[in-house]
Amino acid sequence: MNKETAIKYIKSNNHIGIKAGTERETFLEIWMVVVDNRIFARSWGFAERSWYNTFLQNPIGEIKCCDQIFKIVAEVPVDEDDLMNKINQAYLSKYSSTAHNKKYADRIIEQAHIEKTMEFIVL
Repeated sequence: MNKETAIKYIKSNNHIGIKAGTERETFLEIWMVVVDNRIFARSWGFAERSWYNTFLQNPIGEIKCCDQIFKIVAEVPVDEDDLMNKINQAYLSKYSSTAHNKKYADRIIEQAHIEKTMEFIVL
C-alpha cells in the first residue's frame, strides 16, 4: 500500500472514507481532491466535533480507499495561497458533473470552506 495507490483511488472516486484522530470507530465518507500529487479535503460542516476540528487536536487518522486503509497525518497547508485556486478548480472539475453535486461544488469553493482546507499525508 502506498501513496500512489491512494491518489489513484481518490482521483477516480467521489467519496472517500476518513477517520479523524484515534477515537473514531467508523469511516465518514467525504469529498477529496488531488492537486500536485497531494491530497486535500474541505470541511462541509462547521460543527465543533467535525473531522476537521478533530484533526486540529490530533493529526493522526486514516483514509479508506476501497478495501485498503492508509494511515495519514493531517495538516493545514502552509502554502495555501498558491494552492487554493488549484484546489478550487479540482473540486469544480471533479464534482460539478451532475446538477445535484454542482450546487455543493460551487459552495465548497466559498471562503468559509476554503478556510477549512486540510491536507492528508499518507504515511
